[in-house]
Order: sequence, then C-alpha cells, then structure tokens
Amino acid sequence: MAEQAVSGLGRCTHAVVRGIPDSFSQQALRSRDCGEVDLARAHREHELYVRVLKDKLGLQVLELGADHLMPDCSFVEDVSVILDETALITRPGAPSRRREVEAVKKALQDLQLNVVEMTDENATLDGGDVLFTGKEFFVGLSKRTNQRGAEILADTFKDYAVSTVPVCDTLHLKSFCSMAGPNLIVIGSSEGAQKALKTMQQMSDHRYDKLTVPDDAAANCIYLNIPSKGHVLLHRAPEEFPESVKVFEKLKDHMLIPVANSELAKVDGALTCCSLLINKPSNE
Repeated sequence: MAEQAVSGLGRCTHAVVRGIPDSFSQQALRSRDCGEVDLARAHREHELYVRVLKDKLGLQVLELGADHLMPDCSFVEDVSVILDETALITRPGAPSRRREVEAVKKALQDLQLNVVEMTDENATLDGGDVLFTGKEFFVGLSKRTNQRGAEILADTFKDYAVSTVPVCDTLHLKSFCSMAGPNLIVIGSSEGAQKALKTMQQMSDHRYDKLTVPDDAAANCIYLNIPSKGHVLLHRAPEEFPESVKVFEKLKDHMLIPVANSELAKVDGALTCCSLLINKPSNE
C-alpha cells in the first residue's frame, strides 16, 4: 500500500478551498509585520488560485464560504491532513483558529472521507507543519505543532514513518520546503532551511533529490500529477521571486504555473495553505 502512494504523489481529483473574510486584512494572525494587506488584491489572488485549480487543472473544487469571525479561515491546509481516504482533523496551534475545523470537517464528511478527529487537549498540529513525501511524513515541531500532535498523526497513518523536525525561525516546516515531484524536495537556501533538510536526510531511509531556491518563501509550491497534464508545479510568480523562478524553469518535465501570493504572504500565507487536495478514485 505504501509503495502505491509514491507513484500516487500529487494525484488529485478534488480540492477544498475557503473564501477570504473581510476581517482578514486587519485581524489575521501574523508572525511578523510585513505591511498592510490590500484586501481587494488578496481576493483577486485567491480567485486566480481557485481558477487555476478548477479551470486549468480540471479539479472538482469545493468552495466553502468565508466566516468573518475567523480571520484565518482561508488557510484550510492547517485544519486537516488528508491521505488516500483518511482525513485527520487537526487541533490548530493557535487557539483562535480551532473553530475553523467544523466547516472543513463537514465538507470532508460530505466527500465521504474517513474523518478522524484529534481530540487530545495536549496535542497541537497545523497542516503547514506536515510534509508528506509519498514515502513518509516529516512533521515540523514549531510554535504551532507539538510532539503529541505528531504522535497522533503517526497513529492515524500507520503505514508510514513519521519523523519530527525542529522549526525555529519560521511559522511552519512548509514555510521553506515542499515537494516538487516524486522524490524531489524544494528547499530554501537559508541556514534554518538547510539545517532542517539535513535533519530530514539523517532521519530518512530514503534518498531524495533536492532543488534549492534562493528564497525560502518560494520553496513552498504545489506539486500535482494530473493524468491529462502530467507533472504540474504551482509556484510563486516571477515578479515576486525572479531568481527562484529561474530555478523552477530547469524542471523541463513539469507544467509550470506561476501564482501570485504577495498579499496572503503578509500574514504568513503560502501556496499550500489555501487548499486541501484530495484524490478520490472514480467509482466507475
């Protein structure tokens, strides 16, 4: 079963996204001050992101309504970790975000996934700290995710090894890394990112190729393997990170899709944050 997932990395039929609330620009959590959010522009960026998933890639996109009482609700990745037919509903590290799980849980139940809830009050886990490589999980231990959260993830997905990685200088593990294809980790070039990669390499029984980009934030990409499109990589736009984009352009086998994310990034939003990607086999 675990071997199937390697070739299945990036396979996706459905995506869950959630609209940006009016409270986003003023009240969304942020780890550092990166300037004022232009709400209208944030909406445009998010709409384009959703259009790429839906129109360009042909995914079935379930769009949940924004809740203005939950400024961070667009960042759906943090409230669930999904693999195959199982969805673990997390317990986000920021207490103000824990109410976000209800709407997402209902949506995943409606998609008939096997929903598992993290109910242990000592556990915290943000999906942004979870990197699934197709072969194993790496979980960042950060301000938002603790050891108990990682243990519950390991209990939920028993077929896969789970290793923990200390994350000190950024919000999440995936603030500076992601997968760009089977066996290929994209990593930022900062000292913290490189140190985390070294830890992952030491803990793993697998050998991964790495693609190093100059900008940590640009290392957060979305890799998809769509039957009609092949390898697809959504990455940050050239006007945001021109040097990193030059590195992505070396991936000749990928369909490269630049996606602007400047406004969401001001409140720690990365490309993976804004969707939950699901692969539901056809019932035919």
